[in-house]
Amino acid sequence: MSRHWLDDARNVKRLWRGFLALLVMLVIAELVVEPHPHFQPDALFGFHAWYGFLACAVMIAIAKLLGSVLKRSDTYYDRTP
Repeated sequence: MSRHWLDDARNVKRLWRGFLALLVMLVIAELVVEPHPHFQPDALFGFHAWYGFLACAVMIAIAKLLGSVLKRSDTYYDRTP
């Protein structure tokens, strides 16, 4: 069986670096692009980056919580009724 390209640690590092570079470029773009905020927090510099990061962190926390609630033991399907 062939390995997946994400199994290689070098590729995972490249992805992290790429995502971080993209995040930095997007935050820097806020200096150039004129914002049109609808609410007061939208006017803060870097608000959208922080909002996206916190939303992602909350989704990960909820997924971990759901995983711990819904997980089954390794022998769940081996049992006979």
